Amino acid sequence: MNKSWMTENRWSEEYVRGVNEFLEFAFNNRAINGTIRCPCTRCANGTSWVQGMVYAHLINYGICQGYTCWYAHGEQLGATSSQATNTLIHWEPLHDGSSGMRDMLQEVFPTHYLGQDPGLSQCPISEMGDETEGVYEDRQGASEGTQKFYNFLNDANKPLYEGCTEYTKFSAIVDLYNLKCMGGWSNKSFTWLLEILNKMLQSDSSLPKNTYEVKKYRRELGLGYEKIPVCVNGCMLFWKDNENAENCKVCGKSKWKQNKDGVESSQKLKRKPKKVLRWFPLKSRLQRLFMSSKTALHMKWHAEKRTDDGILWHPANALAWKAFDSKYPDFASDSRNVRLGLATDGFNPFSNMSSSYSTWLVILVPYNFPPWMCMKQSSLMLSLLIPGRKSPSFKIDVYLEPLILELKELWDVGEPTYDVSSNQTFTMHAALMWTINDFPAYGDVSGWSTKGRFACPCCMGNTKSE
Repeated sequence: MNKSWMTENRWSEEYVRGVNEFLEFAFNNRAINGTIRCPCTRCANGTSWVQGMVYAHLINYGICQGYTCWYAHGEQLGATSSQATNTLIHWEPLHDGSSGMRDMLQEVFPTHYLGQDPGLSQCPISEMGDETEGVYEDRQGASEGTQKFYNFLNDANKPLYEGCTEYTKFSAIVDLYNLKCMGGWSNKSFTWLLEILNKMLQSDSSLPKNTYEVKKYRRELGLGYEKIPVCVNGCMLFWKDNENAENCKVCGKSKWKQNKDGVESSQKLKRKPKKVLRWFPLKSRLQRLFMSSKTALHMKWHAEKRTDDGILWHPANALAWKAFDSKYPDFASDSRNVRLGLATDGFNPFSNMSSSYSTWLVILVPYNFPPWMCMKQSSLMLSLLIPGRKSPSFKIDVYLEPLILELKELWDVGEPTYDVSSNQTFTMHAALMWTINDFPAYGDVSGWSTKGRFACPCCMGNTKSE
C-alpha cells in the first residue's frame, strides 16, 4: 500500500486521505469488537479505540514513523519488510567513526578543545588522527576537567579490543547506552547484555562489565544527577550544613530506613535514607545548550530572528516579557541570557489512576528557543524528581531549595559559558519568568491558599462562592 502520506503534514489533504484509507484497511482486516489498535505516537499500538477516536489521534498526534509495515492491522510481514519493522522504535548507531566521537567531545569540553587550559594544544579534535592514540596521558598541573578530557579522548581513539576497526570504548558505550534508553531496558537486563558481550569479545576488551560502570562513565560527561536525603515528612533536606545530621531538626524523625525488625543498621555502607530527592543541576545543562552547535544559534532566536509585527508568535511578543526587559535592561541587553518557565505537577508512576501514590516533577522550559522548539519534549529539562507517596503540598519549597539556590546564583553572579556559535566565552545569567501549574499546584508553589473565601488570587476578598 502507498505509505508516502505518513511523512506529510498532518493537516494536508494527502495525510487525511491516507488516514481514511488506513482506517478502512485496518477495520476490514483486524477489527475486534469494533476497535483496532491505535498507531499514533502516543498510543503506539498499545491501546485499542473505536474508529473515530483512532482518526482523532492520528490527526492530532501523527502516526509512528517507524511503523512502516502495518502488521498489527492485517498487513503481512514480507521479505522486503523483514528488517525489524515490527518494532515501533527506529534505532540506528549514533557514532559515525572516531571523528564523530571526537566532535562530541569537542562540544562537551569546548574550553579544553580551544586550548584555554594549561598544557593543551589548540589543534581541533576533528583534525587529530588515530595515530594520536595513547599520547594523552596524565599531565602535571592539568585541571580535573582537562584530565577528564584527556581520558575521554584516549577512549575515543582506543579500539574496543585489539584489531577492532568499527568501535572504540567511547563509541561502544555511547551506542549501547542509547540502545538501552530507546528500548526501555531495565538495568538488570542491560547488565546481562554486557556480561554476554564481554564473554564473546576478546579478553583485552575495554567494555564495561555492568550498568553501574556505564552510568559512572556517563556521569563523568556531566549527565548525572545528585541524590539528596530528605526528611520522611518533607520538613528539611539533609544537605549543605545539615548533610551529616542523623535526625530531622523539625520533627525529630530519623534519616535512615529500618530493617524488618525495626532496627537501623549500624554499618554506614548499608544504611539507606528513607526518602531521596533527585536533583539534576541546572548550570551544566544550560551551558550545554550553548556548547552544542545544534542548539547554540537557537538560543538567540527570541532576539535576533523573531518577527515583531504585533502578533503573539512567541512569549517574547507578550507584554510580560517586554515589561521585564524594561525593568532589567542589563539582563535584556545580552540575548544569550536564558529565560525560563517552571512547570510542576504530580503523576502516578504506576499507571493506576485509583492509587494514591503521587510523584512530583519540576520541569524547566527554555524560552530562548523558537516556538517550535521550546515546548518539544527534547527541550524540556527535568530539574527535580520529588518522591511520593503523598503530594509535597505547601512543603514543596523544601524540595525546591537546590533549584532556588541555583537560580539565585545564575541571576546575581552568572556562570562562565562557552558559546560555540560565536567562539566566545561569556557570563550567562538566567531568570525565571513564570510558573505553569493547575490551580491546586499553583497554591502549593505560590503559598497562596486556593481554598476558602480568598481562593482566587485576583478577586481576593471579592471572590464569589458560586
